[in-house]
Amino acid sequence: MRIGLIGTGRIGAFHAGVLSRHPEVGSLVVADADPARAAEVAGITGAIAAPTVDDVFAWGVDAVVIASATAAHPDLIARAARAGLPAFCEKPIALDLPGTLRALREVDASDTPLQLGFMRRFDTGYRAARDAVRAGRLGRLHTVRAITSDPAPPPAAYLPLSGGLYRDCLVHDFDILRWVTGREVTEVYATGSDTGHAMFREAGDVDTAAALLTLDDGTLATATATRCNGAGYDVRMELAGERDQIAVGLDDRTPLTSTEPLGPPPADNPWPGFLERFAPAYAAELDAFVRLARGDRDNPCDGHEALRALRIAEACELSRRERRPVRLEEIASAL
Repeated sequence: MRIGLIGTGRIGAFHAGVLSRHPEVGSLVVADADPARAAEVAGITGAIAAPTVDDVFAWGVDAVVIASATAAHPDLIARAARAGLPAFCEKPIALDLPGTLRALREVDASDTPLQLGFMRRFDTGYRAARDAVRAGRLGRLHTVRAITSDPAPPPAAYLPLSGGLYRDCLVHDFDILRWVTGREVTEVYATGSDTGHAMFREAGDVDTAAALLTLDDGTLATATATRCNGAGYDVRMELAGERDQIAVGLDDRTPLTSTEPLGPPPADNPWPGFLERFAPAYAAELDAFVRLARGDRDNPCDGHEALRALRIAEACELSRRERRPVRLEEIASAL
């Protein structure tokens, strides 16, 4: 297969390395808004650097991977759909709900697959948690706690382009909550704090957020996130039922210190960031995309799954602004 990769920033460069080593990828064409950056990644991975994004589509690729800046996602998704090319796109589809719906209409009209990059679905721990819940090992599930904590804030220039903490960060928790439990969120109540660096207030964003989510079977879930967790990168999920309780993301690299005399020692090498923590999951989701593009498997996370997670994020943002519970039925979903 010949695959085109658009965007060679941090995640794009990582994807280029994975794809260049994949046994089913015969050649990889990379492009970026900064041609020098694309050339640098091509030199490291053995890929072919295209002068422009247009050249990626013109050079006869079999599928495209979109890892560009978020603002470019909707147009690139639409271009791939109109060209009949299977596409993988890092989340989100777009920065807002209308843009997401427009892009999905293009995909649905073309009948070409679009896979979204929710890598936690491919993480060993989350997959084991899903299996445990679906097998009934926990009994009736009553409480879920999801945690995402970044070790340091992103650059100030990124914040206005990110969509905000709920859409950019917690959307992963919303997606994995649905995927692990098999339930839908019906209502949210969310709040946030911007008492950290002034750049969050200037961007109209928050540096820390919390949401209480009610699932359609009555299960209660909390989802919290922060950009300011100096101990390290911390992503966990706890699931409690009437029979048992399990945790995802609790290992010898979890940046969490127990104050108990007999508690586990602090991590010697805490996770520094998402690429290190989820490297195997990223590789697994790209392998799934290659097989999807070849017609060898079903889509593990299509655009409509991404839309459902985004609707939860939109509901949380509305709840934060208006300081009230928000029902998911208030958030548009029609294509």
